[in-house]
Amino acid sequence: MVGAGTDRTKISRGGGPAIVLVRPQLAVNIGMCARAMANFGLSDLRLVSPREGWPRTGSLRKGAYAAAAGAVHLLEGAKLYDTLAEAVADLNFVWATTARERGQGKRVELPGNAMPESAARMAAGERHGIMFGPERTGLENDEVATADAIITFPVNPAYASLNLAQAVLLTGYEWNRAATGETLPFQAPDYSPRANREMVLSFFDYLEGELDKNGFFRPPGKAPVMRRNLRNIFHRMEMTEQDVRTLRGALVRLVEGPRKEAKTRKKAKKAEGPEA
Repeated sequence: MVGAGTDRTKISRGGGPAIVLVRPQLAVNIGMCARAMANFGLSDLRLVSPREGWPRTGSLRKGAYAAAAGAVHLLEGAKLYDTLAEAVADLNFVWATTARERGQGKRVELPGNAMPESAARMAAGERHGIMFGPERTGLENDEVATADAIITFPVNPAYASLNLAQAVLLTGYEWNRAATGETLPFQAPDYSPRANREMVLSFFDYLEGELDKNGFFRPPGKAPVMRRNLRNIFHRMEMTEQDVRTLRGALVRLVEGPRKEAKTRKKAKKAEGPEA
């Protein structure tokens, strides 16, 4: 299953810190983690003793692959380990994610601070990883002890438990920001240039002239302020040339009424009489 926004014509980013899922409980959550990783260009998925094994066949595989929503290449390439020590053996630095203070004297960072650090150090040649614990209990203290530092999330303290894939998504988002910058993936197309002063002032003259004819600027003593306020409404819009043409055309129709050809069609239809 491929979601809207998936574009196979574009090059997919890869790399980033290893995502180490320690004793994940549900195959479908592994699939959702893969999807979150693909969203932000992470490609190294490591599984430590998943409760249901690693489903290559059957209904568990189907659930995991459906939840991955097109990121099945990460599931196919996932590495399976029996122990955490094996999973992190090649890494120079490991983060542990947890919602609780563990009393281990480790440095604690928000994802927005941790990921720029990893991006800089990985650019210098280091290999980093991020550990996530099982859905129900999180990482055990001995597993946290394996890490160099802790990542925690600024969540509601009364409800700090995150879904496994949500935690991966939040961390991946901060990784992507740190690794690629904060440029927008797309911007609104510039179909029409900004209207120049001559065009805008001509529009104001026409609009105010018609309003004046119909007694809008009353009492006369307030007319200057009313004109300024009216103009400032349109200035805040930062009108393009097309905006001015559209607004002026709409006003012309309101002032002059239906177009001549519309009146002609209406008269011709009336002359034909009612339909049988």
